[in-house]
Amino acid sequence: MPGTIKFGTDGWRGIIAQDFTFDNVRLCAQGVANHVKAGGLAHRGLVIGYDTRFASEDFAAAAAEVVAANRIKVYLCQKITPIPIVAYAILMKKTAGAIIITASHNPAKWNGFKYRLEQAISAPPEVTAELERHIADITATGDVKHIPLDQGVRQGLVEMFDPSPSYLSHIGELVDVERLRHAGLKVIVDSMYGAGAGYFATILGGDATEVLEIHGERNPLFPGIQPEPIASHLTELSALVKERGASVGLATDGDADRIGIVDEKGTFITTLQVFALLALYLLELCGRRGAIVKTITSTSMLDRLGELFQVPVYETPVGFKHVAPRMIAENALIGGEESGGFAFRGHVPDRDGLLAGLYFLDLMVRAQKSPSQLLEYLYSKVGPHYYDRIDIQFPHEEREAIINRLAQSKPSAIDNLKLERVDTGDGFRFLLAGDAWLLIRFSGTEPIIRIYAEGDSRQRVSRLIAQGRKMAGV
Repeated sequence: MPGTIKFGTDGWRGIIAQDFTFDNVRLCAQGVANHVKAGGLAHRGLVIGYDTRFASEDFAAAAAEVVAANRIKVYLCQKITPIPIVAYAILMKKTAGAIIITASHNPAKWNGFKYRLEQAISAPPEVTAELERHIADITATGDVKHIPLDQGVRQGLVEMFDPSPSYLSHIGELVDVERLRHAGLKVIVDSMYGAGAGYFATILGGDATEVLEIHGERNPLFPGIQPEPIASHLTELSALVKERGASVGLATDGDADRIGIVDEKGTFITTLQVFALLALYLLELCGRRGAIVKTITSTSMLDRLGELFQVPVYETPVGFKHVAPRMIAENALIGGEESGGFAFRGHVPDRDGLLAGLYFLDLMVRAQKSPSQLLEYLYSKVGPHYYDRIDIQFPHEEREAIINRLAQSKPSAIDNLKLERVDTGDGFRFLLAGDAWLLIRFSGTEPIIRIYAEGDSRQRVSRLIAQGRKMAGV
């Protein structure tokens, strides 16, 4: 039997056929079924969706067979479906939550099992701890229920459905799609062989706006790329935007809950810049008001926008399992994180790369500015802010030594900026004078240490990251 199943920042992930096996998926599905029954929500059923990865539909079917055998109604997506659409289906169907087979941005050899609650949010730590306890008990007893999928369909315990039409109708209530179709934009979309393929073309096509899509077919090998919309993975999109004279480039990750944006010059707009621009769009162009919820890895520009528009800004640890509950509690206008995931009031309290992309296009159209001009406009309000992050693999046995080095590091200044405060709530964050900061933390899903920095110039950011690497000894 493979190793113990542990849920990370967002679900459990494993290497296909090594850890991520049908037996382990069934264990997880039985764990969710036990959790739902214990919470008295079994009568509401569960949505089950999946992405483009190898055998994802088969793993989803295996999960459905277990859930149905527990006499819990299954709404099984009949095709590959992005996470935000699965999340919307939870609210539409009023289910007890959803199981989603996806490993998001991980390389091709990985797959994953995510659980969303009835509010369409990621399972918080207390819920994943309970799932892990259920799974450990089931592993010991072998008590996994199971019926063939076709039997579940015949008995009415499994219903195949397509949640996309309802989602697209809802999106039309949030953004003026006709305005975008008539705008005459030239948009290049990189779907990164993921679940978001075809959606921007469907939503925006048919009029003056032109949509060109690359990597829109299903290919579980993700040849030549890793399905994470960051600058180093979007070189082809950047080159194509410049070559074709496009207005903008949009990229979605493997499950389409995150967005990456390339400006008209082929330059990647950092996720922190995108977050601030989306907040500015909602606050200024749309005239809305409400709290902003950000993780500790997000930009200080949001604090400046909060001051400018007199709205509160709340900070959480990394992970949307922390962002979403705070969004609900505060009825927040927008929530987001450094990885490029953003959620919006009036929609599901979960990341949606598709809606984020549409809002960005609407910002361009309503402001009548190109992406690079929008960034200049943002800086005119909050000052220049630059950002970068590096990921470094490390031997697991070095973890404690790295932690000890950072804990003992007590500089009075970093890059000649006074150290104002050290926050150890999620990693080691050094808050510096002038809105600059340096953060060193471990990934919640991989043996990687991440070093993040924001400052008033690209050169300063590079120096801060170099200093962070020296402090960590990596």
